[in-house]
Amino acid sequence: MREYPTLAAVDLGSNSFHLQVARVVGKQLYPLDSLKEMVRLAAGLAHDRKLDEACQLRALDCLKRFSERLRGFPTHAVRVVGTNSLRVAKNAAEFLVRAEAVLGFPIEIIGGHEEARLIYLGVAHSLPASDNNRLIIDIGGGSTEFIIGTRLEPNKLESLYMGCVSHSLRFFPDGKISKGIMKRAELAAQTEIQSITTEFSADQWQEVYGSSGTARALDRILRLNNFNGDKREGITLAGLEAFREYLLKVGDIRKIAIAGLHPDRAPVIAGGFAIMFAAFKELGIPRMLLATGALRQGVLYDMLGRVHNEDMREVSVRQFMQRYRIDSVQAARIESLSLALGKQLLANYPDEETVEDALHLLSWAARLHEVGISVAHSGYHKHSAYILVNADIPGFSKMEQMQLSQLVLAHQGSLTKVSEFLSNFISLAQSIALRLATIFYRSRMNIELPPMRIQASSGTCKLFISQAWLERNPLTETLLNAEIDAWAALKINFCIQGTSTKEDFV
Repeated sequence: MREYPTLAAVDLGSNSFHLQVARVVGKQLYPLDSLKEMVRLAAGLAHDRKLDEACQLRALDCLKRFSERLRGFPTHAVRVVGTNSLRVAKNAAEFLVRAEAVLGFPIEIIGGHEEARLIYLGVAHSLPASDNNRLIIDIGGGSTEFIIGTRLEPNKLESLYMGCVSHSLRFFPDGKISKGIMKRAELAAQTEIQSITTEFSADQWQEVYGSSGTARALDRILRLNNFNGDKREGITLAGLEAFREYLLKVGDIRKIAIAGLHPDRAPVIAGGFAIMFAAFKELGIPRMLLATGALRQGVLYDMLGRVHNEDMREVSVRQFMQRYRIDSVQAARIESLSLALGKQLLANYPDEETVEDALHLLSWAARLHEVGISVAHSGYHKHSAYILVNADIPGFSKMEQMQLSQLVLAHQGSLTKVSEFLSNFISLAQSIALRLATIFYRSRMNIELPPMRIQASSGTCKLFISQAWLERNPLTETLLNAEIDAWAALKINFCIQGTSTKEDFV
């Protein structure tokens, strides 16, 4: 990834949309501008788990305003991430088409663990250096993330499907707050948190920070109304209990009038409070401090890491290779040849950065294409594809995991199962390169390959290779000829041009 003087991150949260712009100086980021709008995406999720039209229009109007601020930014200097509501919405794909057209930049849907990792990265960069284990809790609109980490490294990551918007809609849909309803909301949250209590218990951390709008709102309310009973910053259990009494006394969200609570936050404060109260009770939290960093800052620092060759995706690929005991020597052979072929196939593609991204994905696919052998050798490419699309792979968005999975699935066997994936020229070039590399190194040995030249255009791919070498390697020749039929099923003319002189490769 090229280095840019400014980077921008957009967080499409379930409650709010955020835009953060920062200036890059070496390995540091300095905030330049930020925008925030309450969109309440989670509130637009109907019972059929589809985003309703009114909610989509609110989101599109917000993105239209964001697009003006991002005008002139190079595509790779902006990263847009969607969280829980877009993870669960059944019509998310249709909405993303509209959203990307309005915003002018691609949108990634990130998994819960990836969201937690990025939140921790943003929070950790906002805190003073410490060797203490830190518990971070981020109550979003549709999910709540729990992370324990030390310095810049997260050690434990969890994402639970409850947030201030979804919890408020579930338990306080008409705004009424009673003792019974509040108890049910708290118990529901505690039940969710109990699944992670052992790993996140008080003996696992020394400090606690909140990084969400809910945490900031509760901190302001407790301080401005002296609910904590002291003048120290942060959220305490005593303070939460005092606020709980206030909520029960008022009895209706629409009647809340208290210092520190912004009108935009009021409709979802009861649900957010119930989750926070449950976390304090279940995990034994004495006091929570506020962190200024959040998901959008984490996205920026993750982008900065990619610029400085500290890409978390690369780290994850190496970890997966170790976890699944991949033959690293064979993976290196496949990677080297597939990249060489991929560069030839994409040599005339007009967008250099798109080619760079495509080659990175091809490199990772080459190294991970055999993860499925750990399940079974028969049909291992299908097992590999399943693992890569469903596993938590830090650094990768859901879309990147899908592309990685499809590319690995396409490297062997019939191509009709991935015909839609291969309708894109980049994906086509990647797949041709990976399939050929696995054919040439089927023996899993270091062999002397002949000079090769490959080129592709719409509907046609030609491989130029020494005819004499093919005659000395009849198995490889047979496998290459089988590729003709495989690609013909997609109406792509794959042909092998036997050559006799070196001049043919110039």
